[in-house]
Amino acid sequence: MSAKVNNNRIVFSLKVAIHVISLFLLSNLYFQAVSDNLGADPVEAVLHFTGIGAFNLLILSLIISPLAQHFKWAFLLKIRRLLGLYSFTYALCHLLSFLAFEVQFDWSLFISEIIERPYITVGMLAVVILLLLTITSLSLIKKKMGRNWQQLHNWVYLALCLVALHFYWSVKSEIIEPSIYIAISLLLIYLRKNKITRWFK
Repeated sequence: MSAKVNNNRIVFSLKVAIHVISLFLLSNLYFQAVSDNLGADPVEAVLHFTGIGAFNLLILSLIISPLAQHFKWAFLLKIRRLLGLYSFTYALCHLLSFLAFEVQFDWSLFISEIIERPYITVGMLAVVILLLLTITSLSLIKKKMGRNWQQLHNWVYLALCLVALHFYWSVKSEIIEPSIYIAISLLLIYLRKNKITRWFK
């Protein structure tokens, strides 16, 4: 019983830490932007921070299962959804920042950007997938979906690949960082090779 209580305390502490860190970093980013403390290109700084933040949180959410399985830390699975929700939150801020600062809510320009720029196309597809996963993460919806819920949430691996491709295509010169993220994404997919193989049988 004491082990269960201890695990619950760890989960609670981890959730509090995720909330505090995620919200502080995001609010501090926009505070620094309003204060004009983000350097010569604040728009690029905001877009990069929110985009890479969404990617990092998505990766962390997918690392949870291998860690829980390897170390027998089943309690870690209880923070996986929260990390995924914050990944979408950062992705949404990334999208809204692009809409506000790059195209100034010109919807016709925004649509043409999606059509004409492949890296924006795959980025939007990833955001749509994360939106669907976020909406269906609610317990009531999950219960109503039954087996279809897991099939939909397997799309997170496609979202991971799309985000990696979006990041790689969006950079103009420096490819070391996106290449590292692609390698990490491929490793996460590899760790689930048996699960993915079963989908095609």
